[in-house]
Amino acid sequence: MVENVIWPAYLDAEVSRSAGRRVPLDLAVPEPTVDEIAAAAQQVGYDAVIERERTYPREYEPRGRVLVKDADDASKNDLVQAIAAYVTALRE
Repeated sequence: MVENVIWPAYLDAEVSRSAGRRVPLDLAVPEPTVDEIAAAAQQVGYDAVIERERTYPREYEPRGRVLVKDADDASKNDLVQAIAAYVTALRE
């Protein structure tokens, strides 16, 4: 069983690539929440667990993280980009 960790900083348009963003700016959104990320992961077809009290190592404020389970059929980069696309669609 593969568990991928998705931090909100991976999708945040206000975070630079060197500070932790993993998607291009056209897929990034300002201040994504763990609830949006979990909903997007479920739309993609994976089980998601929210851990709200976790802090990304490069940040000081805890924003939480999302654990995506059983995502062994896709690479982490593909998974993060698919979730980013759904978060963008959820906001529209």
